[in-house]
Amino acid sequence: MHWRAYKILDESVAINLPLLKCAPDKDPSMSDTGITQIADDIAQVRIPLPYALNIVNCYLLRGAEGWTLVDTGLNTAAARAQWRSALNALDITPDAIEKIVLTHMHPDHFGMAGWWQRQAATPMPLFLPERERRQMQVFYRRDNTPLYHQWMLECGMDEESVDNIENALYSTRDLTQPHPLAQRFLRAGETVRLGARDFQTIHAPGHSDGQMIFYEVDDRLMLCGDHVLMRITPNIGSWPHTEPDPLGRFMESLEALSALDVRLALPGHKQLISDWRGRIQELIAHHQQRLEETRAAVSSGARTVLEVATQLFDMERLTAHEWRFALAETLAHLNYLHARGGVTRIPVEDDEATRWIAAEVPRR
Repeated sequence: MHWRAYKILDESVAINLPLLKCAPDKDPSMSDTGITQIADDIAQVRIPLPYALNIVNCYLLRGAEGWTLVDTGLNTAAARAQWRSALNALDITPDAIEKIVLTHMHPDHFGMAGWWQRQAATPMPLFLPERERRQMQVFYRRDNTPLYHQWMLECGMDEESVDNIENALYSTRDLTQPHPLAQRFLRAGETVRLGARDFQTIHAPGHSDGQMIFYEVDDRLMLCGDHVLMRITPNIGSWPHTEPDPLGRFMESLEALSALDVRLALPGHKQLISDWRGRIQELIAHHQQRLEETRAAVSSGARTVLEVATQLFDMERLTAHEWRFALAETLAHLNYLHARGGVTRIPVEDDEATRWIAAEVPRR
């Protein structure tokens, strides 16, 4: 089965049916400049993306020393125009940006960081989760393409389809140029000043190994990146550059985060989250159901990641670019089951797709 390359769709968030059914993001409270005032000192700026998921939420927090920018967007002409319009509406100049903080290294969050640094007379410091450093080095190096090429073949794709997907990947990487001049790194368990507020840094793995979210205890406010989203589920994928069992780590993280008292969460996409615990429980239930569907697919005779994915996703509706997200998410569910005895990975010869079979009794 061959798939031609289409316009690039989402680089970082789940490829699933709820996403594909979503209408374009537009909120009555959003101005034509894409600004929603969250609090007197916090503005959400919605930056356009050239994807089916057409908006990334970025945030500006005002402090005594200037503004903190949380996440940046993808470096397109439309995004640059939106930022200029938003800054003009807020009466902010690039030199008033004290620092940039990124929740994770995916292109729609990282992509304009280098552009932003070059807008100011003196480049503002950029802070990135320390555990994202290795992922960033692997993902953004073009000479690592063979690693992803082999990974897709092992998932069961043919050479022509893999070539089409790689072309889409190159296009996305190009939209993250120029890269940042320098980075500083954040660790979990620290307190960081964003604008005029002190936030706790929390490691939130799954969607990205080192993703960092930020919790302000006093106002019960969470900057949650792509860890918890409304209407769509974050893409949880097993990629060549990710640590083992991303879905297991994601589920454990959700369980721990549900204990926090969160009044309002500010996500990287879609609407603000007012029912933090309720949404977390919905995400956990979604993946529990998907795990059941994954094991059922293997039990029915699907053997490769691609064959399983075709039973989990409406693949005819996906573009070549979206296919790799479907593969990565399917593999994450297979790896989760494998680690807990639900399926077995069958050893294969070189250049063959990995095979899977259902185990007799899955461990709990």
